[in-house]
Amino acid sequence: MLARRTLARAPSALSGAGPGNPRNMATLREIELRLKSVKNIEKITKSMKMIASTKLAKAQRAMAAGKEYGIANSEVFANSTSAASAPNNKLFIVISSDKGLCGGIHSSVTKATRRAFAGSAESPLLNEECKPVEVDAASPIMVIGDKSKAQLLRSMSGNLRMTFNQIGRDVPTFADAAGVADLVIKSGVPYDSVVLVYNKFVSAISYEPAAMEVRGEAGLKESEGFKAYEMEDDFTKDLAEFSLANAIFAALTEAHACEISARRNAMDNASSNAKDMIGSLKMQYNRGRQAAITNELVDIITGASAL
Repeated sequence: MLARRTLARAPSALSGAGPGNPRNMATLREIELRLKSVKNIEKITKSMKMIASTKLAKAQRAMAAGKEYGIANSEVFANSTSAASAPNNKLFIVISSDKGLCGGIHSSVTKATRRAFAGSAESPLLNEECKPVEVDAASPIMVIGDKSKAQLLRSMSGNLRMTFNQIGRDVPTFADAAGVADLVIKSGVPYDSVVLVYNKFVSAISYEPAAMEVRGEAGLKESEGFKAYEMEDDFTKDLAEFSLANAIFAALTEAHACEISARRNAMDNASSNAKDMIGSLKMQYNRGRQAAITNELVDIITGASAL
């Protein structure tokens, strides 16, 4: 009776073993290839994390030096208050970079700019005095960096006047900032003040969008502090250009430090996710391999019993 039951099960078992093995082998092969791919990605993200970690200290030193330029600007404008009304024509310069794989650095300044132009009261764009920046919907925009340029082109292409790239590939220098300031002044775009939208460095793991406002030549001429002294005609023009270059340099160095810090954190998270995925794929591969071996043993035992 036992032999009859074994012989009755043998054809069905043997017929199911044939197509089952190729499917198991194909699945194991796919898992093995995916596991190899994820391991390669983990090596790349670990290397990028190490590179970003070594660059972060250098970027923070450059940021500390750049902030000194911003502090000097703030002292000049604090002592050049004007009784006239606040400037109406504002030029916005959005500062990001050309590189990716650094989290939400680019979308941070882009979203802040969009919210400011849309007049959002929930999360307004704040200046260095923590006051909301007044924005006209028709204000011109210039962008430093290809990433934010591509994002702003989709919704605010009518406001864009000029874009800059290949700036800040390494630690930004004052020459980079002076070149941008020179092109801004020569562009012919009229403005009473320039608002720099950049990422403010909070800590090694966080940043936030901020704005820095720099007055133009007309604003400095009308200030009470400068009217008290006799000055040459080109003095306020040169001071306005130098102040703009100072502010751009301070914003560039701080944005660069935020970018390096965000890239390090992004690569750290990517390495952790890859490690978790490798563990999951290894478990899935071992389970599939054990199932395939068990099926083969069942087939051999069934065949032997049938004989």
